[in-house]
Amino acid sequence: MQYISLLDYVILPFVLAIIYIIAYNFRNRNYPKKHPWRKYFIPALSVKIFGAIFISMIYAYYYKGGDTFIFFNHARVINSAFDESATKWFNLLFHIPSSYDGAYYNYISQMEWYSDPASYTVGAVGAFFSIFTLNTFLPTAVLFAGLSFTGMWALFRTFASLNPRLTRPIAIAILFIPSVFIWGSGIFKDTICIFALGWLTFTTFRFLVKKDFRLSNFVIAILSFLLIATVKIYIILSFVPALLMWILFNYSQKIANPLLKPLIKLFFISLVIVGFLFFMQRFTNELGRYSLERLSQTAKYTGGYIYWASGEEGSTYSLGEFEPNISNMLTKFPLAVNVTFFRPYLWEAKKLIVGLSAIEAFVFLFLTLKVLFSIRPLKLWKTISTDPTIQFCLIFSIIFAFAVGISSYNFGALSRYKIPCLPFYVLALILIYYKNKPLDKKLFGLVNL
Repeated sequence: MQYISLLDYVILPFVLAIIYIIAYNFRNRNYPKKHPWRKYFIPALSVKIFGAIFISMIYAYYYKGGDTFIFFNHARVINSAFDESATKWFNLLFHIPSSYDGAYYNYISQMEWYSDPASYTVGAVGAFFSIFTLNTFLPTAVLFAGLSFTGMWALFRTFASLNPRLTRPIAIAILFIPSVFIWGSGIFKDTICIFALGWLTFTTFRFLVKKDFRLSNFVIAILSFLLIATVKIYIILSFVPALLMWILFNYSQKIANPLLKPLIKLFFISLVIVGFLFFMQRFTNELGRYSLERLSQTAKYTGGYIYWASGEEGSTYSLGEFEPNISNMLTKFPLAVNVTFFRPYLWEAKKLIVGLSAIEAFVFLFLTLKVLFSIRPLKLWKTISTDPTIQFCLIFSIIFAFAVGISSYNFGALSRYKIPCLPFYVLALILIYYKNKPLDKKLFGLVNL
């Protein structure tokens, strides 16, 4: 089936025009000419739109298929219910009928992911957007990019307001990492998750730092949490422990008693670990293959299958043999984190798309080594141990990096799965570097946005 047609290219300019009119009006109203964030708003939106169009064309003309088109097919099927009644469209949009409801058989039978809430959510969002694009693929993908941009901009606002002197490097880290604005912009689960993660982080920091307890923040936080939990629950499993540790270290700094402070930290850390393990055990069925019981088995067997199925095509990686249990899996922790942030190495790239990932991974490795060799070990440890925001970014990004690195085993898939943790990891590097170096020292070399 052809998903991109002449109608896509006819409607696309009108959709782009509407998006940019709204964007310019919003920017001019909220960020006057001397505002430090103003110059990043339109460029950041533009790279998201570019990412959506670029990756959509890659899937259409290079891969000639992929899950993005399956999501869109679900959107088309949902919207086809309008021909029968608006009620049926509404019910399908919100996944109300059961899989065995005969009244909806003609629609449900065409959607292979109807019983998968995570995948179906993407199709439902696509169905809503497609109403405004006459069911065309490229314009719908651009609307996904616009949605994702709002979350990334919220994430940028969060850290730029906390560190106003570091606006430029923070903008680079959050808004201009290539894999993030490409893989996080099309009709994918990852786009929805990036959008929700940005808003969840924003509202959480509004509560904890700004003491802003408006109802709108609570609503956005709850909806973002539920959206991530529905689409990719393992993001929540990485985010919540990091958030709890951030709360602990942020408020423990206010404890004056030097003997009481480490005891409270130790108690709270133990509480977080026990609570996390209890949650993983208690909600085994809800977590499915991400439960504590099944995670190690999923990692082992998924890795084996992908490596066998892909052969020597240049996109697979291996972390070596390990038994399907938690203790054995944890021995692969350094290798899994390394593959997420720093692989594929340049010599491992045998395809163009893997080559682009390899270049980005090399830049990540260069930045990490620059930070490590620029700051003495004791000073590095002191910087991390005394800054709750750095700890939050590192805990989330490293836990997440381990989770996707141990379970992907394919560089192409990994380049998509890892994007939620990349901005947080680079943010941690930025904060560590500039807490020890003057602002005129450029962590990003010649980059000058």
